[in-house]
Amino acid sequence: MNEVRFPEGFVWGAATAAYQIEGAARDDGRGESIWDTFSRTPGKVFAGHTGDVACDHYHRYADDVALMAELGLAAYRFSVAWPRIRPDGTGPVNPRGLDFYDRLTDALLDRGIDPIVTLYHWDLPQGLQDRGGWTSRETAEHFADYALAVHARLGDRIRTWTTLNEPWCSAYLGYGNGVHAPGVQDAGAAFRAVHHLLLGHGLAARALRSAGAQTVGITLNPADVAPADPDSAADAAAVRLVDGLQNRIFLDPLTGAGYPADVLEHVARMVEPTFIRPGDEKIIAAPLDLLGINYYSPTYVAGRPDGGGSSAYPGTEGAVEFLPASGPVSDMGWQIEPAGLTRLLVRIGTDYPGLPLMITENGGAFPDDSAGLDADGSGRIDDTDRISYLDGHLRAAHEAISRGVDLRGYLVWSLLDNFEWAEGYRKRFGIVHVDYLNQRRTPKSSARWYQEVISRNGL
Repeated sequence: MNEVRFPEGFVWGAATAAYQIEGAARDDGRGESIWDTFSRTPGKVFAGHTGDVACDHYHRYADDVALMAELGLAAYRFSVAWPRIRPDGTGPVNPRGLDFYDRLTDALLDRGIDPIVTLYHWDLPQGLQDRGGWTSRETAEHFADYALAVHARLGDRIRTWTTLNEPWCSAYLGYGNGVHAPGVQDAGAAFRAVHHLLLGHGLAARALRSAGAQTVGITLNPADVAPADPDSAADAAAVRLVDGLQNRIFLDPLTGAGYPADVLEHVARMVEPTFIRPGDEKIIAAPLDLLGINYYSPTYVAGRPDGGGSSAYPGTEGAVEFLPASGPVSDMGWQIEPAGLTRLLVRIGTDYPGLPLMITENGGAFPDDSAGLDADGSGRIDDTDRISYLDGHLRAAHEAISRGVDLRGYLVWSLLDNFEWAEGYRKRFGIVHVDYLNQRRTPKSSARWYQEVISRNGL
């Protein structure tokens, strides 16, 4: 393959999320989250797995930071657990919770690693969910208060602040089809959650900026939505509908265009959007310094009156067929198509110009063969499928840069094998293997490969 070099100053890093790696579910005053409740509910998570211990990063963070430094990471994106900071979502700040992120931030900076904070990666305090969760406007207001509390402690050292991670998942998977916490199945609730998540972002972004935050952004999981037949008008209509529900319902209001009329018309078929109040869209459109892009797989659709649709896309039943993956797939069953990343980045760069982008998650789950590891963790895990996946997607990202996309960095998902939400611990995304019995970390071949990519700033 051809060698490629990324622009000078391109940021290389890795990403994780609090509930997926921290463990210490009851330590130092941490409150209950919706994922604590959900994962402890029989039948919700594979084999009854929970994040109670996860990777025990809460106690092992220093060793993990040392490993990041060894791999040459320039940045590390982690999320703050809201229930550690305000155990019931409101009320007094828990200083012991902030102490952990204080220690983590200092450890990163001591190693020359730039901390990138995500304030919400799905672990809503259960106390707020008991009062409606993201279907309630007050949750958005409490989120802004929580953001300020975190900034008050860490704002002197952290430059980059991300409000939300993948609000599409929080809303549609949490409140639409219920496969994620809090497990609600209600199309109207899903759309209310979309709006209040975006409102929470806007309120928090405004508050952070007024407190002096340097860089404020949000991370989405926009989809490269493509038609089964490029010449079919029905398929084009299906693309338009799905693109509206996954992409434009977030991107348009975030960038000042307001909610798209066709999307609001679709929403009104399921719930009257009275939850959108005058002035809300102006709040949501708080200036963005950075847009995080999480990408794993493309989405192919066809427009068919007998299409089964998907409850993760409310209102697509009887209109859209989501096509099964074709060609190579990851262990999640997701189609591997790096060109979809190029198309997505170019589309966003074209339709939403002037918005700096960063790939905040990209990676693949594969059934890693750990048979080569000795009892002490020595040996090798030759995850060639993951290396191939990452190589292809980095080349796709570089192609987007060559087409003029303002892409500033790449954060691999994930640093560590971890709790993969409803899939529990049976899916491994990490470039570092975690033995969940003894918490031993072993860098896979992909970690050493990525280390070389970083050192040469290219492939």
